[in-house]
Order: sequence, then structure tokens, then C-alpha cells
Amino acid sequence: MINKISSVKAFAGEQIQFEHQSQTLNCTMKFSVFLPPQAQQQRVPAVYWLSGLTCTDDNFSTKAGAQRVAAELGIALIIPDTSPRGEDVPDDPNGAYDFGKGAGFYLNATEEPWAQHYQMYDYIVTELRELVERELPLNGERSISGHSMGGHGALVMALRNPGLYQSVSAFAPICHPTDSPWGSKAFSGYLGDNKAAWADYDATLLIKERQQAPPLLVDQGTADNFLAEQLGTEALKQACSDASLDAQIRMQEGYDHSYYFISSFIGEHLRFHAKYLSYFGKK
Repeated sequence: MINKISSVKAFAGEQIQFEHQSQTLNCTMKFSVFLPPQAQQQRVPAVYWLSGLTCTDDNFSTKAGAQRVAAELGIALIIPDTSPRGEDVPDDPNGAYDFGKGAGFYLNATEEPWAQHYQMYDYIVTELRELVERELPLNGERSISGHSMGGHGALVMALRNPGLYQSVSAFAPICHPTDSPWGSKAFSGYLGDNKAAWADYDATLLIKERQQAPPLLVDQGTADNFLAEQLGTEALKQACSDASLDAQIRMQEGYDHSYYFISSFIGEHLRFHAKYLSYFGKK
């Protein structure tokens, strides 16, 4: 079902890249996995990481420095790509970075020519989850995290699937995409003019509607050049406050939108998730 492309040892665990044929996306997909050393003796919980615009499964694996803490905690990292791939997969005709390949926005497209391949929501929530939990030494406990576009995806998947993820966190997520240039462009293209469908992929609106969320942590840098126009952090904070949710939304002074920011706090995020997952250092 899955083919191992590469593997390297890291922190006594294994960093692996796999390839498989996705029935959901109708193309060949790559994804990366870090298996901590504990996975050599027993099944372990997982944190799914969703990356941002222009990324592949490689960016987080090579830049975030997450493997050291994941190995300590006994948590696997599941790192999918950000969109369908391949010559048959349509792309933005103008080569835009924020639509098409590398910009799947973790939704199920309904508009042509995107609908045949751009089904990233179902791919992450169902197909990839079932695949890795069947083929790898995972125990079925899972949390989810992500950055920017991927933070949007992580929040939406956790909010729409109560009980599926034990906890959710995000770095600089697109919190209110229906009120964001990135989100409006992507939703118009993938979902058309159906604003009700847009609302299903907006974390701020989902919290307003459902008034509930799993344990939630968001970090946002104050020096992020996308903060004012694109990210909508204050809208998410207000929605969580209005719903009386115990959500941690932290403004981190001086940090930007980059992987320097992510690598500075990824350890705290993994320890946050460990509180809700099987952590093999617990007494």
C-alpha cells in the first residue's frame, strides 16, 4: 500500500518518506513520517502536521527541529504534502503561489477543474489517517497541528470532527479565511460562490456556530508581515472568548511567519499535545 522512498536515523528513531497512490486525490502522493524510538517496541500516538503555502512534506521535516522532542515524548509525526501532485493535476495558469499546486487549502473542491483532485480535507481526515494507522506502528491516538494555511486546516479538521483529534495547535494560522484575501481567492476558485460551503472551512465561524473545541493552542508572532491582512487572529480570539473556550492564543513578541518562529516553539506544542496523548515519560 505504501512504498518507502528514503529513511534516515534521527534521535534513535527513523525519519521516512513514503509514496502511495491516493484514491481520494487521484494521483501519486508523498508524505513523511518520523517514528520515535519507542515505536520499535510498541504502538505510539501521532501528531499530524499540515504545512503552509508552497510547502511539501519536506519543509517541516528538515526545518522545524521537531524530531528531538518527538523522540523524547514517544510521538510519531505524520507530515503530508499540501496539495495533490502530478502532471495530470491542474495548477493555477498564472503560476500563483496561493492557488493550485502547493495551495490545496485542506478543503474538498467542488468546482471544475479542481474537484477531481483537490480533496485534501478527505485525504487527511480519512484516507491518509486510515492508511498510516493500518501500515505503521500507531496506536490510534492522534492530535493535529499546522502552520499558516496548514494551521487553518488543522483548526478546521479538529473543530469539524469532535473526538477525532485529542488536541489541536497552530502557528500563525489563517483563522478567518472568509475575511482574508488568501482565503477568499482559494474558496472562490475551489468552492465557487456558495458562501455556506466557505463557512465550513473557517475556524472562527465554526467556533461561533459550534461553541466547542478540543484543547487548543495558537502561537502568532507580532512581527508577522501577514498578520494584519491575512490571518485574523483577533477574530479567532474573540470567538473563543465569546464561546468561553479554554483556548490558549499567544502573541509572541518579535517573531515573524518563518520556520525560525516554528522551531522556537515546536517543542512547547508537542509537549502540549503530549498532555492529551500517550506520553511514555508519564509516571
